[in-house]
Order: sequence, then C-alpha cells, then structure tokens
Amino acid sequence: MIIKEIKDKNIWENFLLGCEDKTFLNSWNWGEFQTKMRGKIWRFGFFENNKMIAVALVVKIAAKRGTFLLVPHGPVLTLSFYNKLSVKQELFKILLDKLRKISLEEKASFIRINPILEKNEENNKIFSSLNFKLAPIQMHPEASWKLDITLPEEQLLANMRRTTRYLIKQALSNSEIQVERSVSLKDIEIFSEMHKKVSSRQRFVPFSISYLKSEFSAFQEDSQMVLFFGKYKGEIAAASFVIFWSKIGFYHHAASLPQYSKLSIPYLLQWEAIKEAKKRGCKLYDFWGYVDPKEEPRHPWAGPTLFKMGFGGKAFEYVKTQDLPLNLWYWKNWAVEKMRRWKRGL
Repeated sequence: MIIKEIKDKNIWENFLLGCEDKTFLNSWNWGEFQTKMRGKIWRFGFFENNKMIAVALVVKIAAKRGTFLLVPHGPVLTLSFYNKLSVKQELFKILLDKLRKISLEEKASFIRINPILEKNEENNKIFSSLNFKLAPIQMHPEASWKLDITLPEEQLLANMRRTTRYLIKQALSNSEIQVERSVSLKDIEIFSEMHKKVSSRQRFVPFSISYLKSEFSAFQEDSQMVLFFGKYKGEIAAASFVIFWSKIGFYHHAASLPQYSKLSIPYLLQWEAIKEAKKRGCKLYDFWGYVDPKEEPRHPWAGPTLFKMGFGGKAFEYVKTQDLPLNLWYWKNWAVEKMRRWKRGL
C-alpha cells in the first residue's frame, strides 16, 4: 500500500461517490472551506495495486492552545475493504508515518483523528495499539441518526412516529405557514442572527457570520447548499442549513424562535428538506449529531435527538475521537478542552 496526495477534484469526488460510510467533512468543498478558514490542508489517497482504496483529508488547526493535525471523519474506505482488519491496520500505520513527518514541519503537538469506522472492539484496538488516547472533546459528531429515503414519500410518512407525522400534517394545513428556499449568500445574515438568539438562550457559542458565509459559498459552488426558512404570517420562525452531497442530504445547522414553538414549523422544514433530498437523487438523509436520550437524558443533544428520531431511521455510532500526543504541549490543549467540555455539560 502507498499513499499519494490527490490534487484532482474529479478523482477525489468520484471515489467518494462509490463509498458508503462518508460525510460532507470528506468532500472536496469542505477541504476548500477549510483552506479558506484554516489555511492549510492535505488530501491523501491510499493505493493498493494501483487502485485507490481509501482517502483522508487532513487539516492543520492552529489555535492559541496549540497546533495539531485533524483528520475529520476519516479515513474513508471502499466497502470491499471496510471490514478487512489487516488493511485498516496497514492504512493507519502509513497515514501516521506521513502525519508525523508533517507534524515536525508544521510544529504540531498532536494528531487528532475523528474516525468514521463503526464503534466496535476490533476498531477500537486499532487505535489503542498505535498509542492513541481518547480525545477530551469531540470536534465533529461521533454518532449520527440516518434515514433511508429511497422509499416513497407515503411510506416515509407512515414510518414516522405518530406525533411527528401529525405535526407535519398540521403545519401543512395551516395556510399562514410557508416554507421558502434560498441559495442567496445574503440570507446567511438572517440565519446568523437567528442562530445568535438561539445560542444565547441555550448557552453555546454560535458560528461566526464569516464562518457560515464561507461554508455556504464553498458548497454553493456546486449547488450543494440550501437554506430553508419557515415563516408564520410572513415572519421567519425557523430556519435550517442543509447540504446535499454525494447522494446524501445533511441537516447541518438549524435555528428556531421560541415564540413560534407551538406551530411545529421545524418538523415541516425537516420534511421539506427530506423531499428536496429525494428530488436530488439522494438515498440517505443524515440528521447529523446523535446521543442516546435514554442513556444521556441531560446531554444538550438529547432533546434535538428525540426530535430527529421521530422521522424514523437508525443510529450509527463511530469510534470515539482519538488523539496521538507528540510532545508535552499536548497536555496544555488537553486541559483547556477538558474544561470546555465541563462548561458545556458534555
């Protein structure tokens, strides 16, 4: 097996189109977005007998607490190699050899991998055998709620929780509720203001307007991003930020105002996004972050997860985020992130 840097967008995207376990964090456009926000990325392909079997995006994160290399939701393997332990072990060894060299050049204090491998004992052992340790905080979801949307709309509705189905139909029957779609960059400002209000109420740090605009612009290059606005009597009550990439729809950001909570508008927005995903030929709808509400009822994501579960689907859990310390500076970052986790109630 050998590793090569990939410079061709078509080669990268066509490979990922044939992979099953993947997210938009692997996409070419996410890499472009990270280049704009962070400054430096690498895209690697892994080859066996001249055939590409995996890819990994690597992002350099330079923060006040230290510099590190991040592999978001990767590496991504083809289905034929996904369950081959020996292949995965060799792949990670080769990747680490490459990342250690880059770390020296970039003065990184650790390597962080946010895997997209199924959470099981075999995959956990791959990381423990390479001296990784659990990261103090997750940067991207370690589990997701996903829905197969290849079924007809009538069947998707029938498979929903009764309450969810009722609330969607109730919103549809209300003539004072409208759903609008936007692909205009200027409307990100509307979404951002809503997001700030929600973050103040729920006590989390919102994404900056520049972050949201840069992400929107990166995906809108290929018409992969849509803003959904739910209005009541002409006033925006809820909004969602949905990415359509590689036959999957991703529910990435959302905001809703509490004064309209009894109108069930977020349920209707979700249903409209699912229908849009079907129109675009998507086979899967990824609701993004998930926690088990029964096991972690006090987790900030418990409520949103219950909302997502009402649409049907199932949970996908991945190996927890892994860190490989490279020097003592890592522990400064570890302490800062441990404190942040505690403050967020995670």
